[in-house]
Amino acid sequence: MLDGIRVVDMTRLLPGPYATQHLADLGADVVKIEPPEGDYARYSTPRVDGEGGVFSMVNRGKRSVSLDLKDEDGLEAFYALVDDDGWDADAVVEGFRPGVADRLGVGYDDVRERNEGTVYCSLSGYGQDTDAADEAGHDLNYAAYAGLLDMTRAEEDGRPAVPGFPVGDMAGGVFCALSVVSALLGRERGDGEETGGYVDTSMAESVLSFSQAVVPDVLADGDAEARETALTGGYACYDVYETADGGYATLAALEPKFWSEFCEVVGREELVGEHPGDAETRDEVADILASKTVDEWNETFDGTDVPFRRVRSVDEALEDEDVQERLVRGGDEAPPRVGFPAKTASEVERETDESLPSHGEHTEEVLREAGWDDEGIEGL
Repeated sequence: MLDGIRVVDMTRLLPGPYATQHLADLGADVVKIEPPEGDYARYSTPRVDGEGGVFSMVNRGKRSVSLDLKDEDGLEAFYALVDDDGWDADAVVEGFRPGVADRLGVGYDDVRERNEGTVYCSLSGYGQDTDAADEAGHDLNYAAYAGLLDMTRAEEDGRPAVPGFPVGDMAGGVFCALSVVSALLGRERGDGEETGGYVDTSMAESVLSFSQAVVPDVLADGDAEARETALTGGYACYDVYETADGGYATLAALEPKFWSEFCEVVGREELVGEHPGDAETRDEVADILASKTVDEWNETFDGTDVPFRRVRSVDEALEDEDVQERLVRGGDEAPPRVGFPAKTASEVERETDESLPSHGEHTEEVLREAGWDDEGIEGL
């Protein structure tokens, strides 16, 4: 897919490396630029085979080059990687605070001066030119910015719940990778002149872009505080319920045909015509599902079109045979991780590189590819 595409990755921690991990899984040659002290994620907990767990999940198959971008020689080495007469990078991804890349001399204009064909993507919390651009932030702040936390309450006046996954980090990474691939495609489909471009990706805005199913309710009611919608527990037919064994399960019979089938299977056809949003119907559904265990309900709904699934842990999800076959990478030679969530139509399944680079492991190798000689490398 992206075989032959060269990417310079100046990101750390989770969002940016998650983006470039997708590019690496799709076949790109990703060179990870690390400062002399290394990516902070290398030293985070929990540890996996001596490395930070997060680092080991989102840096497989990349090559690590250690450069001090505040040093003149380190900066010249970076330029050799992007220069069209050097390593000739197709894309550069950076995750500094807005303005930092320019101050270091590795911003878009610096790269474009040396290679007009390079696609340059900045991934930041709030975007490069917003009022909040200079604010420090992490995933929880982005979820708050986008309204996700306000929507995530058990009760209208209850305490917002912290999402189990870092939604902003992952959403930003996905949109960053998508933007890079789209810009590369645009470059290839241009008028014959190979021209890159600049992409500004925001994690906070990426979270807000997930609100498409909620915005119509907010706009229709004229209520910016609207929280309870058909997809957030507002309907009895679409919610989380406790079962007889103390577990929890999801009923998602949103369409009338699914709701009708549920009512018929549980022997409560009289509920078909009821409004699924009223409290009485919700209480009845809760009593119905509390009458059996999850396993008993699975047996009851087997072979039907009732959208029913028990709530399972991440451990249980990863143990699923289909997940193991389609999504889990690693194994004997590397700790397992969650891979790229799509399969191609190709009869030959793409094998991903699961090796994890040590800090600066490929510095000499990559610089030689960029045209540096022994003297230059030794000086660096």
